[in-house]
Amino acid sequence: MGFSADWLALREPADRAARDSGLAQRACALQPATPVIVDLGAGTGATRRALDGLLPAAARWHLLDNDPALLDAAADEGGAQVRTQITDLNQIDALPLDDATLVTASALFDLVSRDWLAALIGRLRERDLPIYAALSYDGQMTFEPALDRDLDVVAAFNGHQRGDKGFGPALGPDAAREAARLFQDAGFQVKLAESPWRLSPDQADLQRELMTGIAEAAAEAGCAAAEAWLAQRLDLLAEASGYIGHVDLLALPPSACDNPAAGAKSNESLSGRPEGTENA
Repeated sequence: MGFSADWLALREPADRAARDSGLAQRACALQPATPVIVDLGAGTGATRRALDGLLPAAARWHLLDNDPALLDAAADEGGAQVRTQITDLNQIDALPLDDATLVTASALFDLVSRDWLAALIGRLRERDLPIYAALSYDGQMTFEPALDRDLDVVAAFNGHQRGDKGFGPALGPDAAREAARLFQDAGFQVKLAESPWRLSPDQADLQRELMTGIAEAAAEAGCAAAEAWLAQRLDLLAEASGYIGHVDLLALPPSACDNPAAGAKSNESLSGRPEGTENA
C-alpha cells in the first residue's frame, strides 16, 4: 500500500508532535557510537528527521520502501549518511539487517498482519535487534464539534483498517496491543506509549485530507452515512478539532535483559509487561 509524498508531508508535523519523546529518546540512547538504523516503509525519511539530534552524529540510515520516487526524495534530502533501497517488505527474510543496530518504522504496524509481524520478530530475535515502531493507529477517534454520525463512521473505518493493506489481514487498531504480546512472547522487553494526534482548526488542510480518507474508507466498508458525514465535517473545518489515537512501541531483545549495563539502563522505564497496554 503506497502513500503520496503530499500526504506524507502534510501529516509529518502532526506525527512529529505526537511521538512520545521519552520513548524516542530511550531508543536512541541505547544505540552505540556508530549506529546503523534500518527504517521499514521509510517514505521520504520522516523517521530519520524525527530522530535527528537524538542519535550520534555518525549515525547511518538504510531506508527501505517500495516507492522509488519517495526514496529519491529521501536520498536527496538525507545526504551521505542515507542509503536507500527499493524493497518488498513482504520478503522478511531478505531484509538487510546484517549491519543494523536498530530497526525503526512509523505508521506501519497497523497495516501489517499478525503473520507478517511474527516473521519480523523472528528476524529481529535472530539478529538480536531492538525496534522502535511509532504511530500505530489504535482505533480511538473523537471530534469537536461532535456529530451524530461520528460513531458509525469511526466504527466502519476501523473495520476497513483490518482489511488487507498488502501484508495480509491488517492488525489495524489492534496493532500495538498485538505487537506487544508477540514481542513479549519472544522474550523482548516492551514499552508502549500513547502518541495521539491532537488536531486544531489551524490544521484545516490536514483535517480535510484526513476526513476525506476516513469517509472513503468508511463508505467502502458499507457505511451509508459516510458521504453526508464528510460534507458536515468539511463545513466545520474552521472550528474543528480532533483526537486521533496512536501508540508508540519500543521492544528490546532478550540480550537487553541479560546485559547488566543495558538492563540497568532500560529497567528504569521498561518492564517485562507492556505498560499502557490497557490504554492502547
